[in-house]
Amino acid sequence: MHIQSIPMWRGTGNNYAYLVTDSSTKASTIIDPANPPEVLPVLKSKVDAGEIDLQSIINTHHHHDHAGGNTEILKTYPLPIIGGKDCEKVTQTPSHKSTFTLGKNIEVTALHTPCHTQDSICYLFHDKASGERAVFTGDTLFIGGCGRFFEGNATEMHTALNEVLGALPDDTRVYPGHEYTKGNVKFAVTVSSRAEVKALEKFAAENAETQGKFTIGDEKRHNVFMMLRDAEILKNTGVSGDIEVMQKLRDLKNAM
Repeated sequence: MHIQSIPMWRGTGNNYAYLVTDSSTKASTIIDPANPPEVLPVLKSKVDAGEIDLQSIINTHHHHDHAGGNTEILKTYPLPIIGGKDCEKVTQTPSHKSTFTLGKNIEVTALHTPCHTQDSICYLFHDKASGERAVFTGDTLFIGGCGRFFEGNATEMHTALNEVLGALPDDTRVYPGHEYTKGNVKFAVTVSSRAEVKALEKFAAENAETQGKFTIGDEKRHNVFMMLRDAEILKNTGVSGDIEVMQKLRDLKNAM
C-alpha cells in the first residue's frame, strides 16, 4: 500500500487529501480532494504516467473543506464517490463496518463516527499482503486531538474515539484531515504532564507534518481525548465520568 499525502495549504488551510494505491495493481482512490487546483495536477501526473489506476473518490464528511472539490474533480475524472449521505455528488454511502476492496490486496472498512458531523465516516485500509493498516479519520480524530462537536455531543465523540477507533489494532497509522497537532498539544500540556504528551509537543515543534507518523496506540498515550480516566486529567478537569470529562476537555480546548 502506498499513501501519498497532498497538503492543501493554499486552498483550504492545513488540510490533507490522500492518494492511496494498491501497490500490486495500481488501483487508487483519492480521499477528501477538497481543493482541485492543488489535487488535480498530482492526479494528472500520476494517471498520465501510468502510475495509478484511479477508481474512486472517498469523503470523510460533507464539510466543504473535505467534499467541496468533488464536482470539479468529476469534470476530469468521472468516478464513483464514496462518503456520507450529505457529501457533494455522493454515489455510495457504506454502512457501518461494511467493507469494500481497492485493487487486489486492500480491504477498506467504513467506520461511522458521527459527532463532528452526523455523516462522518473514518476508513480503515488494511493491506493483506503487507499487513499494513492505516485509518483516515477526517475531522473525527486528529494527532493529539479531536474535532469540534458541531453536529453531535460528547457521548458520540467518546464512542467514536474510544470505542470505535480505539478498538483498532494499536499499530494502525493515523491520517487525519488537518494538520492541527501544534494547537492540539498546546492544549494537551495544560491538562497532562505525561512524557508521551511532552514527546508529541517536541515532535510537533520540529516537524511541519505529522500525518501517518503516529498510530492508534500512540494516540491512546498522548491524546487527552483518549485518556479520559487518567488520574491527572481527572484532577485537572475537576469532573469524573467519561462523558463529563470529554465535554470538559472540549470546552477547555474551545476556550483557548
